[in-house]
Amino acid sequence: MTYRLRAGDTGPVQQSPRTCGSACLTVARMLVDPVFASWVRTGEPQPPGSPTGATEAERFAAYERIVMRRTNGVVAGGGRLNGPWPRALGTPPWGALRELEYGASRLGTQYTVDVLRGQDEYALVDSFDHLVDVVGDGEPGLLYIGNALLPRHVVLILPGDGDRMLDVYDPGTGRVDHLRRDTVVQHRLRLSGWDVPWLAVRPTGLRQVKDRAYVPAPGTAPA
Repeated sequence: MTYRLRAGDTGPVQQSPRTCGSACLTVARMLVDPVFASWVRTGEPQPPGSPTGATEAERFAAYERIVMRRTNGVVAGGGRLNGPWPRALGTPPWGALRELEYGASRLGTQYTVDVLRGQDEYALVDSFDHLVDVVGDGEPGLLYIGNALLPRHVVLILPGDGDRMLDVYDPGTGRVDHLRRDTVVQHRLRLSGWDVPWLAVRPTGLRQVKDRAYVPAPGTAPA
């Protein structure tokens, strides 16, 4: 059965204070990989090499650790070189980009990083509208948010169910709500206590044709 999240739903909650990005990337993969989503939620079927866990929360936490190892290590998913990053500082945007392209989005989707902090209201309107255009089923984005000084949290951007609308999954609470343009532009996000948009890791709108074998199994990195 296909796993879906829409405004009003509740998804998994991040399993440590530093894994908001890893939680978003794990949920992103659940949205495009029904077998993986079933394993996280029920334990069955168990893909070869998948980590152990007796409960949904344990399996989700185990995969969060796998994701963080890839996003923060020297070698990211697919064997690509990656800029290492201390786990205590969460998920780097370049590591998140590589993870999204490595099976946490629709096959072949390409991603880029946009800097939102410092944009004026007109530029933020354009950035939000572009997100609406490129974020779709199987092609989610990440939004790095925080206060006026630093990015402190990561949320998952999902397609909304209306014209010029997006949804947002907050791993800090598990809640999925509408993401309105005015809350982004006016720095009133109020997601896990953070308001200011800093970065968007978003689809470019381009896709590369890849063989299905490109999609990795959960056990491509040990728990």
